[in-house]
Amino acid sequence: MGDLCSGRTVLVTGAGRGIGRAHALEFARQGAQVVVNDAGVEVDGTGGTPEVADAVVAEVREAGGAAVASYSDVASSEGADAAVALALDAFGSLDVLVNNAGILRDRMLVNTVDEEWDEVLRVHLRSVFACTRAASRLWRERSKAGEPVDARVISTSSPSGLYGNVGQSGYGAAKAGIAALTVIAATELQRYGVTVNAIAPGARTRMTENLSVLDGVAGPESGFDEMAPDNVAPLVVWLGSTRSAGITGRVFNVWGGRISVAEGWSAGPSADKGARWDAAELGEVVPDLVARAAPNADMWGERPKTP
Repeated sequence: MGDLCSGRTVLVTGAGRGIGRAHALEFARQGAQVVVNDAGVEVDGTGGTPEVADAVVAEVREAGGAAVASYSDVASSEGADAAVALALDAFGSLDVLVNNAGILRDRMLVNTVDEEWDEVLRVHLRSVFACTRAASRLWRERSKAGEPVDARVISTSSPSGLYGNVGQSGYGAAKAGIAALTVIAATELQRYGVTVNAIAPGARTRMTENLSVLDGVAGPESGFDEMAPDNVAPLVVWLGSTRSAGITGRVFNVWGGRISVAEGWSAGPSADKGARWDAAELGEVVPDLVARAAPNADMWGERPKTP
């Protein structure tokens, strides 16, 4: 057992499997008290069982750590409030929120139906909003009361949201929204002693195992499984520790042994006429701007190399 997060209470949503489970176990290994939130649904969001969260709680306790299970739907305001309240009831505090809950309903854009789109955005993006709002209200109240606050929010974005991936319009839109919310929330919550960051992880889980982008990536047989979910947890745990103070408003790419800072939208090549453009003039201007702009990154966040 380590002590990087000793004495801190952490709420991890979607902590029953994959990346979320890895976060919960590593936080516990580093001395944190963990609220393991997971509704136990299938990958598409259907069904549900308490056994999924209970199994992770059992793992933590068997290793000598402290954990409780939460089964609430954190995409609802009531569920998010309940998860935060459970942390307070069980451990007396909440120091770190890890937003990781998600489902998958991939389809090509033309085949996506309203209900699928809405549910993907609800579970991914609305859960981050609802949980972050619930936690930040607590931290704001404590800050205004003069209590010291050194809190953290770490949310799960995705390369699909930052760089795009075919067949994941709803999922990617939600994950892009999480990245934007991270930047905005970081500026709003800094005054209360809260930092807000996000990760765009690469890992082999039940949500990614069928993606062709993982073809050819080194697996367990190589001696180092680059796509193991456990590889993502150390960065998240460090971001949740007191040692990460001052790091806020950032999105990190992380997979295998690689960590990089995702650099967001910025203004590239420009043209300024100093007056209103005539639409007919832009036939030469816009293609020239695009030709001089950096190309979009691929799914690994890498820009194509120019010859």
